[in-house]
Amino acid sequence: MGMGNAPIFILKEGTKRDRGKDAQYNNITAARAIADSVRSSLGPRGMDKMLVDSMGDVIITNDGVTILKEIDVQHPAAKMLVEVAKTQDAEVGDGTTTSVIIAGELLKKAVDLIDSNVHPTIIAGGYRLANTKAQEILQDVSIKVDIDDVELLKNIAVTSMISKQVAGSRDFFAELVVDAIKTVVEDDDGVLTADLDNVQMVKKTGGWMEDTTLVKGLIIDKEPVHTSMPKKIENAKIALLDAPFEVKKTEIDAKIEITDPSQLSAFLQEEENMIRKMVKSVKETGANVVFCQKGIDDLAQHFLAKEGIFAARRVKKTDMEKLARSTGGNIVNKFDELEAGDLGSADMVEMRKVQDEEMTFITGLTEPKTVSLLIRGGTSHVLDEIERSLIDAMSVVRVTIEDGMMVTGGGSTATELALRLREYASSVGGREQIAIDAFASAMEIIPTTLAENAGLDPIDILIRMRAEHKGGKVHHGLNPFSGEVEDMLKLNVIEPYRIGKQAINSATDAAVMILRIDDVIASRGMPMPSGPPGGGMGGMDDFDE
Repeated sequence: MGMGNAPIFILKEGTKRDRGKDAQYNNITAARAIADSVRSSLGPRGMDKMLVDSMGDVIITNDGVTILKEIDVQHPAAKMLVEVAKTQDAEVGDGTTTSVIIAGELLKKAVDLIDSNVHPTIIAGGYRLANTKAQEILQDVSIKVDIDDVELLKNIAVTSMISKQVAGSRDFFAELVVDAIKTVVEDDDGVLTADLDNVQMVKKTGGWMEDTTLVKGLIIDKEPVHTSMPKKIENAKIALLDAPFEVKKTEIDAKIEITDPSQLSAFLQEEENMIRKMVKSVKETGANVVFCQKGIDDLAQHFLAKEGIFAARRVKKTDMEKLARSTGGNIVNKFDELEAGDLGSADMVEMRKVQDEEMTFITGLTEPKTVSLLIRGGTSHVLDEIERSLIDAMSVVRVTIEDGMMVTGGGSTATELALRLREYASSVGGREQIAIDAFASAMEIIPTTLAENAGLDPIDILIRMRAEHKGGKVHHGLNPFSGEVEDMLKLNVIEPYRIGKQAINSATDAAVMILRIDDVIASRGMPMPSGPPGGGMGGMDDFDE
């Protein structure tokens, strides 16, 4: 900025600035590059990505949010799309790839409008109107689900796993997932909720994926502290202690002078008596199993073993809390305050060997509030991907039960949204209708991508799907295995209503936010978000994973 011939500097020297269309194109290009990086992983015919971090650790996955979390994204606009995936993952647990692809496509359509001199705020306003209408349509096409319809819940779990590594055993895993979620569901005055923290996952290499088992109870990665302790306790009465089985050391420096050998003997005897007293106070409550969050002294181990008590030490705080929930016991901080009423109960506490490792299984709970999945697989990479797939499947079953609603997959819901939004656009009028029309076209990126990933002609599939939907066949979508447009409801390709709701909401929010930016100011020391030369749509190399 200048006044006369003297330049006046407002920004610090070295500050870089991008304005107007250059800033918009730059941001949109970066965000679209992120969407393109996960696009090939969508659907049952999607491909996996291998991600190698700076330490050389390898992750093989097609889970959208895992891919985006692992990529080291620098561009601020691209980071917004990573946030879209994280929000989707936190809210629903699945549909992360879908949400990012929709956001990328909304921005792509916006570029065409900006080139036609439609102002970004008009596009943003149209997108907001379209989003509100899309949510109404989504509610209209959704189908009610009952928690007791186990087959339907299994089909929802299967749909979520069909694109994952566990696809070959999806029916086996779907049964485990539905059983696990139904066990931990809580009914609060007719409002159903399920907390995934109550499903514990323990991974052990060895065997194959169908050796995975569901335990209606808990698996604690600990063994009895003493070899002569019983390995199996029936009708277990469980004491949960957050106090060490050892003599307390003083917190201040203290010195004990012993002048006579008999004093040493008395000192050691008193220490032994204190530990005996601790063990006795536990035994008197009727406890035959002890889980201790702190340490257990060697002498205490010996006395507990003599009393026939099964004891494990240094149990994680989270495991202690799960034990308290499941067994009905209370975590006690002082030995002298432990009472019979604080004990939890279980039909069986036993030590089992799993792949050379001893673990404690707590089963036969009257009202299991927590369940455990012991996941088996050939390698640690396989185990990690099975865990990710099961979390996705459990998340979709959870949100379906909580919302009581579902929609059909295979791009059928997206195509129906596009059809009805186009009708709505013509009723709105004004320049916003152009943006609503663009929003409708952006929805069709889902069936288009599914077709591309299955090696089919996307235009041909889209024309056939539009024709079916115009004929009132709301649930018709693409079957990537047969290449035909079929009824997804009959094929049981179904997903939670919340996936679409959240994906469209967060994609719209991100797209609108990026569109409204017309000035990027990067202070010195911060790299300027690099975009393609001349503000065009090429040069995405910086964002490839």
